Amino acid sequence: MVAADIDEVGGASLAGELGEGALFVKTDISHDDQIAHCVSRTVEKFGGVDFLVNLACSYVDDGIESTRADWLESFGVNVVGAVMMMKACRPEMIKRGGGAIVNFSSISAKVAQTGRWLYPASKAAMAQLTRNMAMDLAADHIRVNSVSPGWTWSRIMNELSKGNRAKTDSVAAPYHLLGRVGDPEEVAQAVLFLCSSNASFITGADLAVDGGYSAMGPEQAVPAIPRLMD
Repeated sequence: MVAADIDEVGGASLAGELGEGALFVKTDISHDDQIAHCVSRTVEKFGGVDFLVNLACSYVDDGIESTRADWLESFGVNVVGAVMMMKACRPEMIKRGGGAIVNFSSISAKVAQTGRWLYPASKAAMAQLTRNMAMDLAADHIRVNSVSPGWTWSRIMNELSKGNRAKTDSVAAPYHLLGRVGDPEEVAQAVLFLCSSNASFITGADLAVDGGYSAMGPEQAVPAIPRLMD
């Protein structure tokens, strides 16, 4: 497993935890030379590329006030960076007889969210890009799917809540049928499934890993009619 990230300290720590089967390569996916270096190191250590998970993301988003530079950064990382990673990995996957790619879209791709423009738009683009990738890479025996996580316990949520998982779950509860945020491991299991032979006839699909967020709709889990009768 290769972790490619701009966070050198965090990436090195992760590789250390995972042991000999892991490699960290500091990579800024907005630079093609760094992407090429990452793929080269991967092939050097593991002999090829079988899977690609496009998880890197920019959260820069000031809604309507976002600048041109903000828009270019957001799409440059969230969309173009994923395409460039795919282009660099594709020849190595072909050499192995095929592979699988999992892109990260989001629940934000399908609904309007107050004050957020860049992130939802880029994630909607990623969902469409997944379908296009799946179409054109099928002949290479490369399957391409995406996952759309709901609220997931992460560094950002940890920081915002000051480490209060119970509070985070309570805030998330009205928006998720399962009444909580997801665990990173639950999203990871979905990614592993899409990479595995168990998903051998699945391509061009988006898998909601969102605790029922996208199924709930605007009425949430609160009966609306009784509120009219109060």
